[in-house]
Amino acid sequence: MKAIRVSVFGGPEVMKLEETPDLHPAGGQVLVRVKAAGVNPVDSYIRAGTYAVKPSLPYTPGRDAAGVVEEAGGDVSGLKKGDRVYTAGTVSGAYAELALCDPGSVHPLPERITFEQGAAIGIPYGTAYRALFARGRALPGETALVHGASGGVGIASVQLARAAGLRVIGTAGSDRGRELVAAQGAHHVLDHRAPDYLNQLSSLTGGRGVNLIVEMLANVNLAKDLTVLAQNGRVVVVGNRGTIEINPREIMGREASVLGLVLLNASASELSSIHSALGAGLENGTLRPVIGQRIPLAEAPRAHDAVMRPGAYGKIVLIP
Repeated sequence: MKAIRVSVFGGPEVMKLEETPDLHPAGGQVLVRVKAAGVNPVDSYIRAGTYAVKPSLPYTPGRDAAGVVEEAGGDVSGLKKGDRVYTAGTVSGAYAELALCDPGSVHPLPERITFEQGAAIGIPYGTAYRALFARGRALPGETALVHGASGGVGIASVQLARAAGLRVIGTAGSDRGRELVAAQGAHHVLDHRAPDYLNQLSSLTGGRGVNLIVEMLANVNLAKDLTVLAQNGRVVVVGNRGTIEINPREIMGREASVLGLVLLNASASELSSIHSALGAGLENGTLRPVIGQRIPLAEAPRAHDAVMRPGAYGKIVLIP
């Protein structure tokens, strides 16, 4: 089979398409034939060697994929050859034609969802759900600001928040991105490249501020986020690429909270609950992953370059 392999940590160019031995599942594993693999920013941090947890070299990148069950180990129940599935974690890596998975990381893929969309579910929708409901404690009727709403996690956050009865304000840095965010259900969309865009929040919220912010780039936005929170507001930091200075008084007066999130910290039971909820949304059409770029597996370095660029638009997937 063909797979992307990383033998040394470094830039995107360290990813090489290689011919590797076919995989076979152990008794408690599932083998998935990958039709599409999701590309996430965390994949690039791991590849660069800057992530807190480093895999043993060489390795195949990627956690998110969608495809069909090729083979289920003898100890696996509930999954059989030919089942349409998406993965939220793999044992062997998703950037490949075949991926070994633990059964708990393999979830049914509804017929209405394409394989490409299936590859966009795991990290983006799991992160968004956990940010909104587990960490952010979102409630119907509250106002949520999705700061950077045109990428994979942002779109998921908009769809989930809208479905849960929140008033949703999204931001994006391009006309194309703002059109996408509006189409996914945001009540209002702002241009986060405009110098005064946060001033508009006062009029949109009647001067109260927003109850919850899902923040994709905290090193740029966190200090400003704190100034537009409502009393007892929360900021959930989903993404960050550096340091920032904040004024703690903005937190004190509002009795606000700044909460961190790493999806890998979620327990197995929490993840099971999350994917049960996501499965229901996929089935009824509430959740609709948006694919921005389809890139051949051999061009994985280009995908890693693209996922780190500003102006996110939907999800990037690799096609074996």
